[in-house]
Amino acid sequence: MRFMVIVKANKDSEAGALPDKKILTDMGKFNEELVKAGVMLAGEGLQPSSKGVRVRFDGTKRTVIDGPFAETKELIAGFWLWQVKSKAEAIEWLKRAPFGGGTEVEIRQVFEAEDFGAEFTPELRKQEERLRAQMAAKK
Repeated sequence: MRFMVIVKANKDSEAGALPDKKILTDMGKFNEELVKAGVMLAGEGLQPSSKGVRVRFDGTKRTVIDGPFAETKELIAGFWLWQVKSKAEAIEWLKRAPFGGGTEVEIRQVFEAEDFGAEFTPELRKQEERLRAQMAAKK
């Protein structure tokens, strides 16, 4: 099972404040544990929303909205992609993360091909496999 672990933004991350050496060291150690255990597939911090945009779709119209965005509690400051056996295992790993007070992190399961049932036809499955192989080859 794959899970996206979403670290919510706060006023500091939205202000562009970078983590200090202690936080970077502690998070590096935690990430090392995740990698050694075969859990971590990806993980990155994100720039503040002031450097981002949103694209709103309305029929054929596309509207680009520049950041920053108002609701900090709904923004993402970073993420991991983990592969674990269960949501309970993801929760146990996350409890070990070196976050301080006030941090909120969300865990969401990633859809797998089998979750889509008959609508995900053999042709669509082959296309998905081909695309994943192409992405892996570019690493």
